[in-house]
This record gives sequence, C-alpha cells and structure tokens, in this order.
Amino acid sequence: MDEHVKGNGVPCLTLGEREHEEKLLQPFAHLTQEPGMQILTRVSSAYNYWLKVPADKLIALKDIGYIIHHSCVLIDDIQDNTLLRRGIPVAHSIYGVASTLNTAIYLLLKGLKRAQILNNPDAIALCIEHLLDMYYGQGLDICWRDNNTCPSLEEYMQMIQKKAAVWLFKIGLLQLLSDNKIDFTKLNSILAMYIQIRDDYCNLCLQQYTDERGYCEDITEGKLSFPIIHAIRRHPDDQQVIHILRQRTRDVELKKYCFTLLEKFGSFSYTRHILKELDAEARAEVAKLGGNPVLENVLNELLDWKKDEDDKNPEQ
Repeated sequence: MDEHVKGNGVPCLTLGEREHEEKLLQPFAHLTQEPGMQILTRVSSAYNYWLKVPADKLIALKDIGYIIHHSCVLIDDIQDNTLLRRGIPVAHSIYGVASTLNTAIYLLLKGLKRAQILNNPDAIALCIEHLLDMYYGQGLDICWRDNNTCPSLEEYMQMIQKKAAVWLFKIGLLQLLSDNKIDFTKLNSILAMYIQIRDDYCNLCLQQYTDERGYCEDITEGKLSFPIIHAIRRHPDDQQVIHILRQRTRDVELKKYCFTLLEKFGSFSYTRHILKELDAEARAEVAKLGGNPVLENVLNELLDWKKDEDDKNPEQ
C-alpha cells in the first residue's frame, strides 16, 4: 500500500484513502456541524493558566482531545438511545448504529495515535488509563439503568469521578507537557461532581436543555441521575418515580407528573443546595492554588443552572 509517513512516524493516508475517509467520518461531521456548549473543553483549557504549555503543543493537544471526546459522544448517544444532540437528530439515527459505532472506534484509535505527536512516552498510556476509567463509570451507569437498580448518592458520586475521565485526560496531558506538577486531584474531583450534577439538574429544569435534547430526556432514557436518585432513596415506599423510569416514556404528560414528584420530594431543592456547595468549594480550591481568572470565568458561566432558581424566586 502506498503510504506516506510523517517525520514523527505517524502514517498519512493516501489520496484515495482520504476520499474514503470522508465518507467514513460522515457521522462525526454530522455531530460537529452544530457547536456544543464547549464547557468541558474550556474547563480543561483553563488549567493552562497554571501550566503554561506552549501554543504549538496546546494546539496538538486540543486536536487530540477534540477527536477522542467526540468519539465518546457518538458512542454515548447510541448507548443512551438519544434522539437529539445539540438540537438536531443524533448521528446514528441518520447513518445507522453500525456505521456510527465504526466511526467512533476509528476516531478513538486515531486520537490515541495522534498522541504520539506530543513526543511524550507517557501520553498514550495516560489516555488509555483515563478511557478505561471512563468506560468503567459508563458501564456502571448503564448497568444501574438497565437493571433498574438505584445506587446510593455516594455510589453515584464515585461513578461520576470515573466518567469525568472523558475530559480530565486533557488536563493530564497538559500537565505531562508542563514543568508545573501541582496536585489538582481535589479540584478535579470537585469539578467532576459539580459539572455532572449540574448537567443532571439542567436536563430536567432548564429550557435550553429541552430545546437541545428534548423535554426531561433523562426520564425517557431511564437515567438514574442525582435528583432522581435522591427522590427514590428518600421515599423508598413511593415507587412512582422508579416505575415511570422503567417505562422509558416519551409521554410528555407523564414526564411532567414525574417532574412534580421530584419537586414534591424536595429533590430539586436538595440538588440546588449541593450545587451551591460544590461551586463554593471549587472557588475556594482555585484560590488555594493561587487563583485562576480564566477558570473563575468558566465557573461563572456554569451558574446558568441558577436561572431556574431565579425564575422561581424573582424577588431575590
């Protein structure tokens, strides 16, 4: 096969192969035609305020992160039977599960291959370790959902830490290329919990999420998210929420009823309380690490979940 090789040993595709690759990557092109909120990318990039990785290496790292992250999104949409992503039909609803899954795996391996560009012997191993963590966490999430098993909030928090590896690996790569070896373990843990619980809350409560993903899509998915786990665990004798989840319903009226149950059980109120605590903890840890105005700005944007609270309390 006629194959060119770059100076770093990464093979290039021939012209004919590149033409075929464009077809192979159609699910990826479909996914990326509408930009996402990019919060996760901005969070990980904000760490470079501390780490000072040179621009040329930062560009290569962002490219690797972009490819791997979107490969995981394609797989995630299949696993969750998602209908909408960023306000448009998901890739596998158009190109089929087999083609989309192949594209995702191809991209995942391509992202790992590109990690060679970083010229760091630990880069690929770091990516693999984080991907193992991510799919371990994803597997737990799916197992609970498909077996109608409600975890404790503590178990859910532990699972979140694993799944967050899908974006935490970018921070790990940044630090590999930096002379700054500061310990981000605590901050990473706080942000992992904050970002996921915020997403759980917004999926059920924010209009923007309804527009992009559908009304209370987590209920349709049967997802045992933070507020839902709280409701089930706090009221074990009331089986209504778990029974609704088992149905994977798309009935809007039934989902609205489930929403009122979560309100009645204080699950949204408790989730907001936890979000406030995690936001405060994140800001305190950032200050402890010397401050980071870039990350602080991202934290300010992450407060969009409070729009729902402000709408309910206009006098505040």
